[in-house]
Amino acid sequence: MTSFDSSPQLNAWRALLALAVVFVMLATTGWTAVRNNRGDSSPLEAAISAWERGKIGGRSLPDPDAPAARLSHFFASLDTKQRNQLAARYPLAVGNMNGAPVELRYRANRIALGQARKVERERMRDKRLSPLGQQEAERRMKRFGVMMRPERQVLAFDPMGSGRMAEVFGDLDKARRVSVVVPGVDTNVLTFERTFRKYSAPVGMAKALYRAEHSVNPRARTAVIAWADYTAPVGIGVDAATAMRAKSGAVRLDSMVRGLPGRSPVALYCHSYGSVVCGVAARTLPSRVTDITVAGSPGMRADKASQLGTGARIWAARDSDDWIQDVPHMEVGGLGHGADPVSGGFGARVLSATGAAGHTGYFEPGTESLRNFAEIGTGAYDRVRCASGDDVCRKDISGEAAT
Repeated sequence: MTSFDSSPQLNAWRALLALAVVFVMLATTGWTAVRNNRGDSSPLEAAISAWERGKIGGRSLPDPDAPAARLSHFFASLDTKQRNQLAARYPLAVGNMNGAPVELRYRANRIALGQARKVERERMRDKRLSPLGQQEAERRMKRFGVMMRPERQVLAFDPMGSGRMAEVFGDLDKARRVSVVVPGVDTNVLTFERTFRKYSAPVGMAKALYRAEHSVNPRARTAVIAWADYTAPVGIGVDAATAMRAKSGAVRLDSMVRGLPGRSPVALYCHSYGSVVCGVAARTLPSRVTDITVAGSPGMRADKASQLGTGARIWAARDSDDWIQDVPHMEVGGLGHGADPVSGGFGARVLSATGAAGHTGYFEPGTESLRNFAEIGTGAYDRVRCASGDDVCRKDISGEAAT
């Protein structure tokens, strides 16, 4: 007689129960739910629709979903006045168009942010909204005002729903190496930048990395992108436990990387659920992505690094007191995200994360995790500090620091 305790069905139910218990635990300790429903209409979709009907100099405008190289060729065929006219007429479309010149995208998004700011100012006075809704509108209005300052380089912006955004630090056109920070759960336009615990937000992470890269190599010509241009899961619901949001995010991440100017190597830094996005995207990312680093990862939707289908180096870091280690690293019936990237059997290069207190401390200045990220970002692989006992970390790497 076969024991019921050893049946595959019971093992599956145990796995699901374990996931459920941990997710409930995280509800009281880590992830928070801030829902934000703002209707079904999309300003970005409207802008793209207008673009599709538009013309410039008697010419029809190209398909906004065309390959980045084709769009780049189109913009190169225009003079400065024509490019600026397009940015003014279709700011949301141009500001989010991979293949458009980055300086033009910055200009277009500044205009789009100004328009969105006016909308939020009107919502602040809308008596149909609850006091909480009016307060949220005020917060968004202030955030958009900050982001449209001349020194901000906004690469992508969508005010729909909780919002999406990406910002560049450094000169993206002249960078010899590019780093991209991919954040996780509860990322939106209001959490894109924080004053309190600033290094747990995308802007703080990216700024810290940019400064650290220039600290380890003052001559480095790098650029860092805070990339929150996907709809991240809210709280600890099904979205966070599955790859649903990661799949759509992976498509957007791939498109963004392919639209970057030049041919400089790209390194991804994927935190928490962001590592699920990077894991799903890995197979299709272009070869210019040389490194994928995950920190505080719940998994990359793979049992081994070799299954990710990429030639990029896979790095992983986790601090000893990060609560993510208590999440069951498995995938059952679509729940969970696979093996633990810092486990020996996964095959990633495990980095030292000394000093990175908790789940959101990996980009804190002074931590070994941030220094390691900077060494990778500047190509100084021989200066990376590996986790104790990791045999894979230094395999087949050599220093090739950026200048």
